[in-house]
Amino acid sequence: MFQGFKDFIMRGNVVDLAVGVVIGAAFTAVVTAFTKSFLEPLIRWITGGSGTASGTWSPEKGVVFDYASFVNAVITFLMTAAVLYFLVVFPLNKLAERRKRGEEPPPAAPSEEVKLLTEIRDALVRQQVAPGAVNDILGRHQQPPSH
Repeated sequence: MFQGFKDFIMRGNVVDLAVGVVIGAAFTAVVTAFTKSFLEPLIRWITGGSGTASGTWSPEKGVVFDYASFVNAVITFLMTAAVLYFLVVFPLNKLAERRKRGEEPPPAAPSEEVKLLTEIRDALVRQQVAPGAVNDILGRHQQPPSH
């Protein structure tokens, strides 16, 4: 089950799509912050509207350019991109590179039970035992169907 999940995740398009969605959401926050911090106040300033907030730069009384929230959104975007790169993209690229070179660790050896069952199967094939005789060899007895 873990191998199937690993194969699913290692598909390039799955990782690319997931990274694209997260980066897109983070970039949307940057665009929204830019619009709220600069474009809306600029339009208010040009049209003579007003908006007030304390502690921010205001070229004209009542119009506030809140650059701090834009800078905050840019920093959040850069941190999100860095975390995605170093914790998702970089390790998966390294693993894909190792797979191409054939350096991926070999799969785990089969368990003792699997080895034993394989030996029994091979011995039965060599002896060409009838399919019903396998149950007799293993000590299983099927009840005949009752009518």
